[in-house]
Amino acid sequence: MKRKEIEEKYFWNTADLYRDAAEWEKAYKAAEKETLAPYRGKLGKKDTLLACLKKQDEISRRLERIYVYAHMLSDQDTGDAENGALVARAQSLLVKLNADSAYILPELTALDEKYLQECVEDEAFSDYDYMLKTILKEKPHVLGEEAEKVLALGGDVYSGFRDVFNVADNADFPFPTVKDGNGQKVRVTHGMYSVCMQSADRAFRRRAFKAYYGGYIGMINTLTATYAGSVKKDVFLTKARKYESCLARALAGEDVEPIVYENLLRYVHKGLPVLHRYIAEKKKALRLEKMHMYDMYVPVVEDAGLKLTYEEACALVKEGLSPLGEEYTALLQRAFDERWIDVYENDGKRSGAYSTSCYEVHPYVLLNYQQTTHDVFTIAHEMGHSIHSYYSNKTQPYAKADYKIFVAEVASTVNEVLLLKHILGKAKDGKLKKYLLSYLLEMIRTTLFRQTQFAEFEYKAHEMAEKGIPLTKEALCRKYLKLNREYYGKAVESDREIAYEWARIPHFYTSFYVYKYATGIISALYIADRILTEGAPAVADYKRFLSSGGSGDPVSLLKIAGVDLTKTDAFDGAMRVFEDTLEAFVAAKE
Repeated sequence: MKRKEIEEKYFWNTADLYRDAAEWEKAYKAAEKETLAPYRGKLGKKDTLLACLKKQDEISRRLERIYVYAHMLSDQDTGDAENGALVARAQSLLVKLNADSAYILPELTALDEKYLQECVEDEAFSDYDYMLKTILKEKPHVLGEEAEKVLALGGDVYSGFRDVFNVADNADFPFPTVKDGNGQKVRVTHGMYSVCMQSADRAFRRRAFKAYYGGYIGMINTLTATYAGSVKKDVFLTKARKYESCLARALAGEDVEPIVYENLLRYVHKGLPVLHRYIAEKKKALRLEKMHMYDMYVPVVEDAGLKLTYEEACALVKEGLSPLGEEYTALLQRAFDERWIDVYENDGKRSGAYSTSCYEVHPYVLLNYQQTTHDVFTIAHEMGHSIHSYYSNKTQPYAKADYKIFVAEVASTVNEVLLLKHILGKAKDGKLKKYLLSYLLEMIRTTLFRQTQFAEFEYKAHEMAEKGIPLTKEALCRKYLKLNREYYGKAVESDREIAYEWARIPHFYTSFYVYKYATGIISALYIADRILTEGAPAVADYKRFLSSGGSGDPVSLLKIAGVDLTKTDAFDGAMRVFEDTLEAFVAAKE
């Protein structure tokens, strides 16, 4: 469908950012003239430092708006060269700002600790106190000027391992071709692999699984050397910056203590017996005598779901999120009415869905809405991100508005869980109930357990390297296969090929990242349960969390919503939700 064939009410209203390209151009030319150069070498004076930080915020806010507008126009039609050029120009401005402000952090870290502490305690610096506290915290890990320059020169080298993996995984990977049940040839690309694994044709799934992993097995020497090099790079930087471990260095970037990671591994292991039971029940529901890894993603309930128009879906989302109160649902209605959302697929439009925002204007959401259950939940998910950003931007100063990735998926998942519980409560059709219960079980399995399995593998691989143990293909595959057996138990056969799964995970090249998916869903499940059982007090806490932005370390901010990841309650609560959902799934009749 061409964009001109869609009613305007289904387009996002970019005029809230700029009336037209001419107004954008005017803002762009004004931003080109901005500079932070006058403050270089003068940050040891409070007045100058404060002026510099405020000017940096002012420029960043302008550039953020410029970039978001250009990116949105480009995503409406990725084939439009003029809009693509706007994005390139906006990116060049961002690069210019980064270069222009590159001196600020090194200069701040070189300043006297007493001076920085005085700034933290000065009310005039209240917008920047958390940022300055993090600088003080990281000061012991900042090296001398010459050493910092040397480490900075290695930037391209450090990212080289990820670049090598991306080339190997996309350009050089021998995407296999297998025949489906009708004898038609199917090329198993990365995107098509997940489709194959959900096919009802088991023989086809098996062929696709073995062929796809065969590609990784054939490249395993290269992929092992690439991953081992990436881990060694982490060990080098950890030693150079005098951290206790690679984990501590990685988590310091988001101001998270290693106890959170360690708790995740510990308490998820306590919940593995329930996961084993779920796998056994899934095996039974699929009527399999023997279950394999290529059976893990097959839907237990087929052809059950919601087929709603966009307006019906919006009404259901609003109804499902009503436990969050009138203010929250009024914001949802504003988003629907004021065209915060670009709804339908059109020729050239970017695929998928996302939420984006800039500080000075309300958030926006891109959808490619189809009448499926998944797309209904996508509305709730993306609006979770948007309203989180809305509250943070409305409440916090610019310097504290942007929340960390550690908490980024919490609000979106809270929305999904609340909506699912609402639909379950209303559903009269047994097949739909069974489908929704399996939807939640799979969400927890893939986001909580699977991502924790990945996190544990990373933890063990880095631990080996820190002890000087070589990361050979045999050692890595042995570690991964052992973990797979521990996580999934005896109800499923851990096929030989699954030992190589670690070799295809791109997130492993951004070390200690995947655990955030698991802590995010744990937090969301706990918050949603509080909201449904405690009502108004829990909602008030949750809104204070949504309004906290990046005003403190993310673990402390989650405590506002009642989630303490340094203790056991949230972990126990998530496992309880999983177990209760499993009980309901087993009892449900189609």
